[in-house]
Amino acid sequence: MTTTDHRLTELDWLRIAAFALLMVYHLGMFYVPWDWHVKSPKTVPALEAWMSLASPWRMALVFAVSGAATGLMLARSSAASGLGERSKRLLLPLLLGMAVIVPPQPYLEVMEKVGYTGSYLDFLARYFAADGSFCRGSDCLVLPTWNHLWFLSYLWVYTVLLLAVLRWRGGAFAAHPRWAVVTQGARLLWGPCLLFAVVRLALLRDFPSTHNLVWDWFNHGLYGSMFLMGAVLFGHADDRHGAWAAAMRLRWWALGGALLLLLGMPRLLDQLGGWNQLPGWGQQLWLLLGGARHWLPVLAALGFARRWLRGRDGRSRRLLTEAVFPFYIVHQTLIVVAAHTLAPRGWPQGLEALAVLLITTAGCTVTYLVARRVSWLRPWFGLQAQRGLGSQIASGSMSTAQRNKPL
Repeated sequence: MTTTDHRLTELDWLRIAAFALLMVYHLGMFYVPWDWHVKSPKTVPALEAWMSLASPWRMALVFAVSGAATGLMLARSSAASGLGERSKRLLLPLLLGMAVIVPPQPYLEVMEKVGYTGSYLDFLARYFAADGSFCRGSDCLVLPTWNHLWFLSYLWVYTVLLLAVLRWRGGAFAAHPRWAVVTQGARLLWGPCLLFAVVRLALLRDFPSTHNLVWDWFNHGLYGSMFLMGAVLFGHADDRHGAWAAAMRLRWWALGGALLLLLGMPRLLDQLGGWNQLPGWGQQLWLLLGGARHWLPVLAALGFARRWLRGRDGRSRRLLTEAVFPFYIVHQTLIVVAAHTLAPRGWPQGLEALAVLLITTAGCTVTYLVARRVSWLRPWFGLQAQRGLGSQIASGSMSTAQRNKPL
């Protein structure tokens, strides 16, 4: 098996794991006390601690892996074809999502939050008319919306910017040997932590997370940097900058540091009386320390994936890799609809959560199987529009380039 195969299989497994975590996380959002589109009538405060373990790094990992996969894609295609392929892969599902998949989410949201009693068709008319009157005080729902599909727009913008830089620098930007300085010694462990500490200190207070593409500067600083590091440091089959070797070497240190901060910082903050009880310098120090919670779990995941998942290929990986995108597109709508429908039945919460998860998984699977078989649907669900692709996957006869189109 070639190095390229090894490189792609570990990224695929990481992507599969990251989006599986995302689906479970969104299920948890129905039960945790935090605000979300729909809520369980009986929230579970104990979930906050578990959800907080994943919050700082789950999407950071997705962007880092997507950056690495994008770097590999650009290495085998021209900038023009890369942009065209990427735009089709990301923007068509985004359009379908905003027009068809996402609307049930805000419909049920306004039913629960503002007591809307109109029909779904009546709501759709207001949805596409950009009705801004669904408000709770000063908090008004922006329509149309992309909800969980915000990731696609951000990923497209970052890809366009990366392509512009590569075209400007003639490809030398990503291949420059100075990038290897970042991976020497333990710099890959602490260097990005400092970067994200500065991003948090400079942007987090003034620009909290909104998923508004033009006014989400903290998230752009975090996710854009993760995407860039993924593309430049980990987006080469030959590991030219030594990033993969460094991640594998530092994986235990990264894991230990991540667990220490993820588990210890919330507990310490509670003992200190909460955020508002910290002095000004204490809040700044807290923001700085938080930078490591974004990076260390990602570095640990990359390192352990290199160690354990390198070269682990097979039919299951190929099928799951292709299924990830359709699952991602429809999963949150299925969770919202299933949870909203089952909540009034008064089932035990464990049984209810399991039922929602099973319904969501079944719905995602059906969506994938239908989209996979209907040729005109394939590009709208992020699947490669290629004749006979399903049989190639099942037989394992696809080329590496075909079966590893990155998300």
